[in-house]
Amino acid sequence: MEYIILTETDFFRRINEADNHNELHPAYRDFTDKVIRLCIEGMDIHRAILALTYAETELQFHHKLSENEANSISGLYIRKALAFVRKTQKFLTPQVSPLSTSTPKPKTPQPENTLRWTGKASDLVEMLYGMVEMGCINGGEMSIGELSAFFYSLFGVEAKDCYHIYSDIKLRKNDSRTYFLDKMQEKLNRRMDMDEERERMGK
Repeated sequence: MEYIILTETDFFRRINEADNHNELHPAYRDFTDKVIRLCIEGMDIHRAILALTYAETELQFHHKLSENEANSISGLYIRKALAFVRKTQKFLTPQVSPLSTSTPKPKTPQPENTLRWTGKASDLVEMLYGMVEMGCINGGEMSIGELSAFFYSLFGVEAKDCYHIYSDIKLRKNDSRTYFLDKMQEKLNRRMDMDEERERMGK
């Protein structure tokens, strides 16, 4: 799928395995070439922007950008790739045509992001993995990486990548490791019981 074309490059493999300028520079050049081809070889611009958003998220939350490794050679090349992707996004965004041709209404100042995830990042990841397992997004054709990139961006979440969080969730010792989903189920069933009770009282 177009969403992952940029993260299947040799660059992403090498930043995990090497800390050598001579190996990383050609991989970085190959990555930037793929970004350029993605933008000029006729791909639908909306798909290109979504692919870049996915690559940006994978770069932004890569473990090599942690505090201890940010100054390594790998960290340097991740920052360079991230900067290049973001500049490319800015170049593409003005080219996206509006969905409507009607006369635009005067704009009212809006906050940059009106939706914020105020729960734990692990709660969101539980839901995302649940949706993937249920196959309820795009008929089950959307990967967890694509889904997390979309929702992290939508809700302005800055956290470890979903794979790291999922690994932590699997280490939980309780009989049920899905703390958030279990609590959600409990609260929703309680609400329906209370609604039914109020309806009976109102008759």
